[in-house]
Amino acid sequence: MSDPVRYEREGEIALIVIANPPVNALGQAVRQGLWGAIDRFAQDDARIAVILGEGKLFLGGADISEFGKPMTEPFLPDLCTHIEGCTKPVVAAIHGPALGGGCEVALGAHYRLAMQGARLGFPEVHLGLIPGAGGSQRMPRLTGIGPAIDMMAAGGSVTAEKALAIGLVDRVATGEVRAAGIAYAQDLLEDAAPVRRTGDLPRPAFDAATFDEARALWTKKARGEVAPLVAIDAVEVATRMDLDAGIAEERRLFFKLMETPQRAGMIHAFFNDRRVSKLPELAGIAPREVSHVGVIGGGTMGAGIATACLLAGLTVTLVERDDQAADKARATITGNLDAAVKRGKLDDRDTALARLRTVTDYAELRDADLAIEAVFEDMDVKKDVFARLDAVLKPGAILATNTSYLDVNEIAQATGRSGDVIGLHFFSPAHVMKLLEVVVADATAPDVTATAFALAKRLGKTAVKAGVCDGFIGNRILATYRGAADRMILDGASPWEIDAAIKAFGLPMGPFEMGDLAGLDIGFLTRQRKAATRDPRDVVPTWADDMVHKGWLGQKTGTGYYVYEGRKGIPNEAILPLIEAARGDRPQQTFTPEDIQRRYMAAMVNEAAKVVGDGIAARPLDVDVTLLYGYGFPRWRGGPMHWADTVGLPALLDDIKSWAQTDPYFWTPAPLLEQLVAEGRQFADLNT
Repeated sequence: MSDPVRYEREGEIALIVIANPPVNALGQAVRQGLWGAIDRFAQDDARIAVILGEGKLFLGGADISEFGKPMTEPFLPDLCTHIEGCTKPVVAAIHGPALGGGCEVALGAHYRLAMQGARLGFPEVHLGLIPGAGGSQRMPRLTGIGPAIDMMAAGGSVTAEKALAIGLVDRVATGEVRAAGIAYAQDLLEDAAPVRRTGDLPRPAFDAATFDEARALWTKKARGEVAPLVAIDAVEVATRMDLDAGIAEERRLFFKLMETPQRAGMIHAFFNDRRVSKLPELAGIAPREVSHVGVIGGGTMGAGIATACLLAGLTVTLVERDDQAADKARATITGNLDAAVKRGKLDDRDTALARLRTVTDYAELRDADLAIEAVFEDMDVKKDVFARLDAVLKPGAILATNTSYLDVNEIAQATGRSGDVIGLHFFSPAHVMKLLEVVVADATAPDVTATAFALAKRLGKTAVKAGVCDGFIGNRILATYRGAADRMILDGASPWEIDAAIKAFGLPMGPFEMGDLAGLDIGFLTRQRKAATRDPRDVVPTWADDMVHKGWLGQKTGTGYYVYEGRKGIPNEAILPLIEAARGDRPQQTFTPEDIQRRYMAAMVNEAAKVVGDGIAARPLDVDVTLLYGYGFPRWRGGPMHWADTVGLPALLDDIKSWAQTDPYFWTPAPLLEQLVAEGRQFADLNT
């Protein structure tokens, strides 16, 4: 294997080249190579050194292959200090992303050049950590506390141009990084530029108001996550200590976070993000080519799907029932693209719009490679759409349904090409939400499944494979934990107590707030759809049906579980008589927030275990990813299955069995949960 760090000369300039593909990760060999290169530079007659990366980027962050293993010397904080301590000038020439440890190495250099397109940042909070190699101490000395707090608490990054504006880099260049780095080094030599250590700069000024505002903001935004607030603490350290003492304190805070359950949960989520799309059955199967996508239906979901495809550079033909609806869909998509421009997700709205056609004739889809229906959630309507698509789409085109609940096998039977049919369940808003459930029907061809995963990657989404059942993975589990909330209402809890407890757990909304947001008529229609097959032992939230009959549909009517002025709601106590009527003579009890959280989560995990046991989800990690990206489960908890492993499966099973004594229908333990407890294993053991 070639040396991951090369030392080269260009006249009086030493070039220290990191070549550790694919991402120049800061593994032990790279750290050792950089240390040795700095030593060599210090001893030879080169007057200035340039550190640069080979390939697509400067330096990646930590080497994920080292996660969970004992750290080995040289440690990254020592390396950054070693670079900074060099007695001759060192330049970091940055192209592509320089995030986390890569950014910290750049801060250890004396001068920083960023190429156009580079990004610098500190994403550590997304792993439940903070910068651990001096980043929180050096950056504030260069930029002041404001930019450092903004970047580190959010786990964000900035462009090369923004980095220049805030003082994080010294020059922005275009062209090829090696040539630009040499040119900058020559300019510095001509100017007799001195060694300029960040640690020699004065401590940044302390501003109590800035820190108070940041802590108030992130206490609200983080919803129980600790790393953003610790990142703010670390930046404050830079205002009170010299560099060496500050780095030591930063390191103490870093290792304290390393031991938290939150860090373990976020590392679990990090690795699951990379494992979820690795399906052994798709190894070696090439996806079909997709460049032209048809979308049927231009409502909120259809317009969102079309927007996502346009943002990914695809050509889109959207079919609506008439010209007025087609024009409305185009207007919605245009608004979505305008918003994407404002968010920095799109450079040119008009170029994207030029790839969109809104039509009323299915025949206009004859050249589409894939068509996605996003029409009303009714089996007969879906079948009609698929029969029309079957008649006009070219051979080899893929027919996808965006159904949230319906049987994809039955939908496929409306065509003569069931092998080309698949479910692509987007989450609203489809151009923003990251989750895509890929629902594989019985006859779906393997290359169609491979195409769905390839499309998800192109759209910037995280795809999870799901089997066919009512609600697939996410909505099937949702129906159960929502059922647990309904039962707690019947047993004495109020909707508002439940919502407050669930938000305290870390979810962005409680189940009744979510119902108001989606529209209470959605749940009503689902109950109506299932009425004929409902088990008589099941609980029906009759008060919710009464609310729909009264026209209390949630935010869209201004009244639901809450009464709204704008989007802010206060409890609608007019529903209490409806709830009391539903309770009848049922025994009542008092629930603490912890009681509510335990029941809610037990229902979620128990149903998830049934989903895995039934083969609807292949692995527990598929459940975790689904709930994280589609339902707002707090990332720092890792996912419901990771949470269950953390709190202990035996105690969870004991709780479920105790509740089953009074409600055996709802609280039937999942066979997989019972099996794992009997064998002394965890859900994590099934994530092969």
